[in-house]
Amino acid sequence: MHFDLPPIDQQAERLIELGVHEMAGLSAGDVRAAAAAGQGDVGLLTVHERLAPASVLASQLVHKNKRGFIVVDMADVDLFAPTEPAALPDTAMYLLGEVDRGDHLANWSPDEALPAIVEADRTPLTLTEGIHWLLQRPDVLERGKCFMTIGSRLRKPDGSFDTRTPAVWISNGTGRDGKDNRNAPKVGWCWWGNRHTWLGFASASDRIPLPN
Repeated sequence: MHFDLPPIDQQAERLIELGVHEMAGLSAGDVRAAAAAGQGDVGLLTVHERLAPASVLASQLVHKNKRGFIVVDMADVDLFAPTEPAALPDTAMYLLGEVDRGDHLANWSPDEALPAIVEADRTPLTLTEGIHWLLQRPDVLERGKCFMTIGSRLRKPDGSFDTRTPAVWISNGTGRDGKDNRNAPKVGWCWWGNRHTWLGFASASDRIPLPN
């Protein structure tokens, strides 16, 4: 499902308001300059994950006045790196075009969804890109309609991929999440071969580098 984004200059101010620029070691001027360079385009203003990793961004997510969190068994979240179909520009900031939640792929496994995304000439979102989207449009995260970010995978020492794949959804406050996290945005994982009726696959049309 498509959600309209604020103008790029407003997105820049939102990132500055949240302090994302400081987390990334950028100045407010850097963010505004990047936004100004992209004014002729339409897309999601994104900070490269080498500067603003998921472990730093997740707590900025908010749903029903609850802060985002990362599940306890994903302490290695920042080791989930972009895969070849989700190669990132080598710039501090870039734009993601035509971001979509991928509702039409709900109840597909990641293994099934990735070829369909690539065949449609689109690119799967990485975890940090998905978080950036929710920073600008928190309403994208709806109970029963959340998304995986299969552009991020963890490669094991033997070269194969870990079978976990990152996703963002809304916690029920059960188990190790803790009741205080009920309705909070949750960064977690699903198995690569499993299907979930309530998880789509977020993707974009392209990535547009912005001048450093």
